[in-house]
Amino acid sequence: MSIARSASSLQLARETRERFVLATEGAIVPLARAIRDRLTQLASEVSNARAMQEHRDDFVAFQGQATQWVTLSQASWRKALGAAAPTGGLTTFPTALRLELIGDEVVETNILASRLAQVIHDKASFELSDLRLRIQHLEGTNELDSKDVLKPETLARLLVEQWLAAGLSRELWARVQDTVQQQLIDVIVKAYESANAYLIANGVMQEIDLKSFVRRTGNAAGAGNSAGFNTSFAGGVASATAPMDGGGGGGSQQRPGYGTQAPQHPHQSQPQASVPMPAGTSTIGGSPLMMARQRAQTALLSLKRFVTGRIGSDTTTTVPAQNSITGTAPAGRTTGPGGGTPGTGGNTAPRQFSRTFAGAIAEAEVAYRMAATQYMDASGEQATVIQQTAVDLRRRSTELKKRAPTTADKATVEIVALMFQAILAEERIPFSARVWFARLQMPVLRVAIAEPEFFGTLQHPARMLIDRMGSCVMGFDAAAITGSALEGEIRRVVQVIEQYPETGQRVFKLVFDEFVAFLNRYLTQSDTTQRVMSVAQQVEQKETMAIQYTIELRKMLNDMPVRDEIREFLFKVWAEVLAIAALRYGAQGEQTVMLKRVASELVWAASAKPNRTDRARVIQDLPQLLQRLRQGMALLGIVDEPQEAHIKTIGATLSDAFLSKTEAIPQAKIEAMAERLAHLEDFVSDIGGTADLPLDAHSIELLLGVDAASIEVVPDAAGVQVPEDMLAWAHELQVGNWFMLDHNDRVSQVQFVWRSDRKQLHLFATADGRSFLIQAGRLATYLQAGLLVPAEEETLTVRATREALAKLDANPERLLN
Repeated sequence: MSIARSASSLQLARETRERFVLATEGAIVPLARAIRDRLTQLASEVSNARAMQEHRDDFVAFQGQATQWVTLSQASWRKALGAAAPTGGLTTFPTALRLELIGDEVVETNILASRLAQVIHDKASFELSDLRLRIQHLEGTNELDSKDVLKPETLARLLVEQWLAAGLSRELWARVQDTVQQQLIDVIVKAYESANAYLIANGVMQEIDLKSFVRRTGNAAGAGNSAGFNTSFAGGVASATAPMDGGGGGGSQQRPGYGTQAPQHPHQSQPQASVPMPAGTSTIGGSPLMMARQRAQTALLSLKRFVTGRIGSDTTTTVPAQNSITGTAPAGRTTGPGGGTPGTGGNTAPRQFSRTFAGAIAEAEVAYRMAATQYMDASGEQATVIQQTAVDLRRRSTELKKRAPTTADKATVEIVALMFQAILAEERIPFSARVWFARLQMPVLRVAIAEPEFFGTLQHPARMLIDRMGSCVMGFDAAAITGSALEGEIRRVVQVIEQYPETGQRVFKLVFDEFVAFLNRYLTQSDTTQRVMSVAQQVEQKETMAIQYTIELRKMLNDMPVRDEIREFLFKVWAEVLAIAALRYGAQGEQTVMLKRVASELVWAASAKPNRTDRARVIQDLPQLLQRLRQGMALLGIVDEPQEAHIKTIGATLSDAFLSKTEAIPQAKIEAMAERLAHLEDFVSDIGGTADLPLDAHSIELLLGVDAASIEVVPDAAGVQVPEDMLAWAHELQVGNWFMLDHNDRVSQVQFVWRSDRKQLHLFATADGRSFLIQAGRLATYLQAGLLVPAEEETLTVRATREALAKLDANPERLLN
């Protein structure tokens, strides 16, 4: 149902879309350049003859068709504002779900487009959700059109369509898709943020508060649609490709137990539940992240096929249901609030369901909450308490199935119940945490029924919250969790969710963000970790500042006739002296200012001295200059013979200057250099974390005099090329996750506790207090070699989904009984 809106509101919505298209259109040309650069790099790499030939063919193919692809994409993107873009042989997402009616090539093409769409969903889910709500408010609609330009699926589909239309292959797209994602993500996220800011500036929903999204349940007539569950999988192809938790990215290709193939489960041998992958899919994307996405896709699509193969269309409802396979409504009817829009991933509209059934869920939740309190207060064995909890939840789920008004609701109750049974049975989760996890079953059930996308995307806030909490607590033993601040935070999270039963995913998003913020504090609260963090952060700052100072010194000396010996000393030694001085004493500290002056004084002293006055001044100032040079080098630990070698080189240059064997430098330039050095921080720019950091335990000890015995420093290996996909994986690891680290032939269970601001340094800690400070490049190579592997191959909810499906395969009648 839509509500009439004023012409000004509709115009504002259109202007927002125009601004979004304009902002994202500009990314297509740089994207083409990035793809060309990536293909050029691949073509220049030395490999076997077949791979080298493929890389050259890829480069030639793209070089010939790149301009056409850019032109077609830009034109189609502009045209999409006024009319739907042509499909060009690429079916829309709802149609793509009819796997038995279309060819493998079409499915594979849809998968390529949906992967890009899902990555955008992952990175911009909250900005996109807010923008969707504001646009719906302006236009008075329940959902954006399936081909709206604001939907990530639209741009992703268009780029792939025009890629194929330009004569480029799907295989080539698959080989450059990581580059495509990296280039587009930031631009699109900023475009969403800009669109929201534009609407806020125009007075549209300046505040989006939880209370404003309380959803009152409607009557049963409007909720009887069984399509809600079916629609939850309508975005299966797109949403199932969501990346796994950063710590569960599939592990190494070589290490046993973390291979490239999806684990085999009983349900995969059942023809009615298994989803065969299209030919060639296994070759699409070679990174562990891509493999993890493919495994997640298999799990969700298997569940979708299993359920839709059994419930079909619910004949008990008074509202015509959507087709159980295609997700489309019967002819002559449009999808109402209950159906949502297929293929929208995390943006499917919530559907209403029976007020009576909603009340039954609320009653079950309150009753279990009271029972759980009694279980926790009892003095019985933990295993007995867990068994009581599981039996209680199973009984309440069975009662809810009897009261469910539709077969879709029955199926939802059963699957959520089986998922939480698997979570409760996970012995690696400490007892106290499992009991609190169990209290989330009813809130999650309410969300799964009201918001069908819960089953269609791994990025639903409810799933993300459970996965994050699970991955964090599974590395601790019960004694470490019981009574801890972590247990208290989990308890608070559950209680907040219980207080807002009708706010849907918004409350899950809120507490997820709060839990992540808590983790960042909790995992770094010990004195040892705080000290390591402080030192590591300062190492990174010091090296970054040294690089910045070197750049500025090069600029200053660019047009000055300075001897190479002096240049090399300033660039390689004195820039680091200034950096560590700025870190220790402050950029404008007395010591730092003095050392800055030394640089300009050295340059002047090393220039020709044709007159007697200048020579007398050099003789008078030389002892103090050499003393300050020694003082600065001592800050870096350059003493004894290395220091004397530098002093000897500088002394020889000054002798030549005294004899006018060097070129003269005008005094005005020396004064300008001194002035610029005095305010050096005003001229440097933040170069980010792209530069190499010479990291080792010695540099940490030198920095602040800290004993680095408790820190195992693992710096980048010199001359080792780090694959981009591995580096991307390293940057996506999530704080709090547990890993198995094989370092120097010693395997340790470690928790990822901190990442530096520039993502150059990563801190892992063991339960016994040891710390590993690993540089980004080495971390990526450890991930690639299987020396650092996730303790959990899959996230908690994915594993629970697989176990639920295995039980349903073995006993399919239980789905509706």
